[in-house]
This record gives sequence, C-alpha cells and structure tokens, in this order.
Amino acid sequence: MSEIAEPGGGVGYAPRVWVQRIFAGQTGPVLVVVAALILVWYAGAIYLNAPQQIDRDRRAGIERNFIDFAAATYAQERPVLPAPHQVAAEIWKTTVEVKPTSKRSLVYHGWVTLSSTLTGFGIGTLLGIVLAIGIVSSRTLDKSLMPWIITSQTIPILAIAPMIVVVLGSLDVPPIWAKGTVSAYLAFFPVAVGMVKGLRSPDPMLLDLMRTYSASPAQTMAKLRLPAAMPFLFASLKVAIAISLVGAIVGEMPTGARAGLGARLLSGSYYGQTVQIWSALLVAAFMAAILVTIVGIADRMVLRRMGVKA
Repeated sequence: MSEIAEPGGGVGYAPRVWVQRIFAGQTGPVLVVVAALILVWYAGAIYLNAPQQIDRDRRAGIERNFIDFAAATYAQERPVLPAPHQVAAEIWKTTVEVKPTSKRSLVYHGWVTLSSTLTGFGIGTLLGIVLAIGIVSSRTLDKSLMPWIITSQTIPILAIAPMIVVVLGSLDVPPIWAKGTVSAYLAFFPVAVGMVKGLRSPDPMLLDLMRTYSASPAQTMAKLRLPAAMPFLFASLKVAIAISLVGAIVGEMPTGARAGLGARLLSGSYYGQTVQIWSALLVAAFMAAILVTIVGIADRMVLRRMGVKA
C-alpha cells in the first residue's frame, strides 16, 4: 500500500488521508446521512416485510433464526418495501443489461420523460419571464394578472393533468407537447414569481439614476432590472426544472401512457411490482438531481460572467 506525506510532516497510508480529506469537507456529512438512511431503509424492509414472511414460514413449517429471517425478508419477490440492494439490482438490470431502445429499459422510459420535462421547462420558463416583465412594466397587469397566476396553482395537478392530456390528445397534439404542457403549467409559476421579485430588486436610487440619464423603460429593463434579476431567476429555475419532471411523470400516469417513468410506476402498481416502482422512483430522483445540478452550474457560469461572486 502506497504511503504519502501527511500535512503534519509524517507519513501515513493513502486511504487514511483520503478519509480525512473526505470528512474535512462537505462530503463526509453527506455520506453519513446516506449511510444512516440506508440502515433505516433496511430496518424498515425487515419490519414491513415480516408479516408476509411469517405467514409464509408458518405455512411451510419453517423455523428461522433472526439472521435467516432477515435475509428472507430481503429476498421476497414482491416485498412491501424492497431492500436497497434489490432496487439497485433492478436498476442495473434495466439500465445496463437491457438495450436502451427496449421498452423494458429505464433508459428508454427516462428519455421519454426527460424530453417532456425539458419541453415543459422551456415553455414554462419563457412564459414565466414574459409574464414577469409584463407585471413589472404595467401596473394594470400587476393588479389583474398576478392574482390569477397565484390562483392557478390552487388547482390540484392530479385533477387537471388528465384533462390537459386528453383534450390535447383529441386534437392530435403529440404526447410530448401534451405532457410538456402539464410541466409548463407547474414550471411557469416559480419562474414568474421569482422574476417579479428579481426585477423589483434594484435599489430605488439606481432607478432614479436611470431616470436621470433619460433611460427609457426598455433600457432600464435591459440594463438594470434584468441583470439584477439573474440570481432570482436561477433560484427559480432550480425549482422549475424539478417540478417540471414531476409534471411530466404525473402527465403519464392517469392517461394510460405506455412509455415514461410515470407509465413504469403505473404498470408496477397494477401488477404489484414494488421493486419496479422503487427503481423508477430512484431513477426519477437521480434525474432531478442531475437537472438541478446542471442549472446550478449554469447559474455559477452566468454570474461569474457578470462579475458576481457565485
């Protein structure tokens, strides 16, 4: 095993230094939390799967010690709560061992959901920015439009999503646009509210300075309000991209879609395939984390370009 110099001048083993470096930063606490969650997950799997396993063992006349009993609860074909390693094995099988173009592949279903997510995210972001600019520029729109924007979010998405998808489907609108509309419906709200806050964030003295320079409303918007709103915009985009994924999944579930993570969740619930359900859920969570990370990287790049310390 290779040895490297430690900060204090001594010599130590590389793995020990790696561990010290990990726990000296932000990675350590995250790993501790993840490990704790996995342990709780395993304990929950034993507790929730125990009644089913006890009934099976009673019928088969089998007596087990605790270790064998726990192993049996982790090996059920249709457990109430699958163990982490069962979900990991299902994800590996449906992403690596299956062709990406196969309808059994989570890569295939993930791409279907991702395409609708990005479509809705783009539409919702554009709509939210336009609405925010109109609200800030016009007092009439501020008083008349903003209450309706807030009211729109009181409608349960599970109620409106099937209506949107079915109506647009009857008009021969492609499914990607129909599901994208559901995502856009959820995504535009945080963008609109965040941009309104950001466009109104410049100091009044700066606004007075722009008027002193005889700047037009359009010039004030472009030179002062929009740059000041960038941090607010990207904070809203992180929420919008995650909620767009939720909208795409919800749009797939109640309409009998045959592709997408929502369809995968629905088929798993029909046939009691809890491992399939959990694998689709974790893939969706992983996708959301990647999308939010990408938006965060874009945030830092734009702010750095503007000369703001990210």
